[in-house]
Amino acid sequence: MNGKKILIADDEAEIRQLLRLYLENEGYEVSEAKDGDEAILKLRFDAPDLCLLDIMMPGPDGYQVLKRLRTDSNIPVIILSAKDADSEKILGLNLGADDYIAKPFNPLEVVARVNSAIRRFYSLGSSGDGTDIIKVRDLELDRQSCTLRRAGQAIELTSMEYRIMELFMTHPGKVFTKQQIYEYGWEDTYIVSDNNIMVCISKLRSKLSDDQNGYIRTLRGLGYRMENSGNP
Repeated sequence: MNGKKILIADDEAEIRQLLRLYLENEGYEVSEAKDGDEAILKLRFDAPDLCLLDIMMPGPDGYQVLKRLRTDSNIPVIILSAKDADSEKILGLNLGADDYIAKPFNPLEVVARVNSAIRRFYSLGSSGDGTDIIKVRDLELDRQSCTLRRAGQAIELTSMEYRIMELFMTHPGKVFTKQQIYEYGWEDTYIVSDNNIMVCISKLRSKLSDDQNGYIRTLRGLGYRMENSGNP
């Protein structure tokens, strides 16, 4: 885990300095951006392994930075924002964020979330069962390169979307509750809020062109399952 590079993009110098102190103490290499323009440049040229991204910054705001980033990168992004309404969280997740932390926050919680996101994203290729390629119908998940293909065409996934697809595709036909999906995808104790799961499932269906629930089936009152037969 040590040696990974973290970009802190926030217009408040005190927050950047506080997070830098805690993250460097954890062994991370830290860089900073004070506005959206600087964040875009550092994301492009410094190649960080994870970005802590404030929403309300001068220049392009955090949402705009995230949209630009997701055109060519799937590194983990954790949003930091004073906006804690569910609509703001859903917007951030829809744009491709992996996590959302409301201000004010405990810096130890931020470090724990960073550790979890780094572990999820950069350890995804290590499969414990020796199976590197998982196939379900015309879907193929490569656990070494952490890529998903449908009929040979690559589908870009965030680290969270990858984790959920890995869960579904290693157990096709099995029903998973929202709690099971959350605890596997987020590697955290289930919080009674379905927004994160619903947004991720919706994004996955969109990327799979799964309008008719041909891949991921909703079972009302039970959860979701990956269909292992049929035509989407």
